[in-house]
Amino acid sequence: MSNKSIKPLRSGSLSPEYALLGFLIAGQDHGYNLHQQILNELGWVWHLSQSQAYTILKRLEYQGDVSTRLVEQAKHPDRQMLKITAQGRRRFMRWLKEETAQNARAIRLEFLTRLYFSNRYTPSDTRAIFNSQYETISKNLERLERLRQELPDNQTYNLLSLDLRVRQLIIIREWMTEIGVRLNIPKEATR
Repeated sequence: MSNKSIKPLRSGSLSPEYALLGFLIAGQDHGYNLHQQILNELGWVWHLSQSQAYTILKRLEYQGDVSTRLVEQAKHPDRQMLKITAQGRRRFMRWLKEETAQNARAIRLEFLTRLYFSNRYTPSDTRAIFNSQYETISKNLERLERLRQELPDNQTYNLLSLDLRVRQLIIIREWMTEIGVRLNIPKEATR
């Protein structure tokens, strides 16, 4: 695959690239091992094939977030050792503190990934990350409930759409309350 065919990931798209970067924070590793870590630690969060992992790692290398070096092996084919760069580390740490979009898919993928790596690398920030997300969901829920009240009854499909979004956020907030208990985040933080 030539570098010209690798396109940078657009901002805001849901990709396991930050999970791969996150595992590289712990130290250099091979692509196969990184894929196995995702399967073992976040396999129900990210459904990632080995070829997808290699494609993402290649893109991260092209973007300057990962560097590679060839490791010769006597009885096996040579392997590429991957290492996160200073740029990749900064990018990952910045992402770790960003808010997650307010939809079920983004919460399942990005928010859980953020919590996982926050707990792993910056446990003192986990509470703040959790509380910020919980508060954002609560405010968005209140906003949507107000909008729902203001819509006239003849706006059937708009009402149905808002009803669904409100119910999703209610469920996400309840689920986050359970997460707060599991991760031992104080109750006042989860209302």
